[in-house]
Amino acid sequence: MALMLSALWHSLPSKPFVTFGSANPNLRVRCTVGIRSNDDLSHCSAIPLQLKPSACDRRFVRNNCSIKATKASKGDVSTASTKCGETAMLVIDMQNDYVLSESPTRIVGANAIVPSVIEAVSVAREHGVLVIWVVREHDKKGRDVELFRRHLYTDGVGPALQRSKGAELVEGLVIQDDDYKLVKTRFSAFFATNLDLLLKSCGINNLVVVGIQTPNCIRQTVFDAVSLDYKHVTVITDATAAATPEIHLANIEDMKNIGISTRTLHDWRMTFKL
Repeated sequence: MALMLSALWHSLPSKPFVTFGSANPNLRVRCTVGIRSNDDLSHCSAIPLQLKPSACDRRFVRNNCSIKATKASKGDVSTASTKCGETAMLVIDMQNDYVLSESPTRIVGANAIVPSVIEAVSVAREHGVLVIWVVREHDKKGRDVELFRRHLYTDGVGPALQRSKGAELVEGLVIQDDDYKLVKTRFSAFFATNLDLLLKSCGINNLVVVGIQTPNCIRQTVFDAVSLDYKHVTVITDATAAATPEIHLANIEDMKNIGISTRTLHDWRMTFKL
């Protein structure tokens, strides 16, 4: 210890101090009196830093678990065990304007999957999986919306406007402190957003996707994830939906054919090994 502290002396300012850093980023050196020379270290000791983990750093917080290897289905490449702290759940577009039955822009199958999405989010949090809420929030004039749907935005009215009731998550879904909210303006959660940078900075290699709707935002997000070489991508089939079951299942089949794992919520829950 004395040798280590002596070595640190050469980096010190030429004035008395109480606490200073070390070459080890997890240590600080604390002294009970001022220091006047590099030999006067008898009142000093090295102390470990108590760092508060970030929302990204899930591997060090209540996630000592892995997802068990399971027999692969057709096109399912996610057979290796994966660390929970390397996995994020994307909850896509579960907002009032796209779910509630009275909304003119609702997805017909969306309301039925709300309980499954709530349960999936609960399972993710239970196992230390980072939850990312992907939502649309648009300018009141529709200037950031796709050209084909700008006619829906007139006189300050339109789906998922910024700070509107329609842009809020449906009842039962709540963003918590350790979650992350991502705003997108196109189908894919990766297009013109910081999602890829966020995931890679958090050490995320695996994605689990829930929400709406299967042929548009789910599909394009998943295909982009494959293009970006995410190791394992899973779509929970009964926590995603489309306008009709036929459209939903056809797109699920397309995703399976590019190596996406497609599981029911029950099957996904069973992959966890505590």
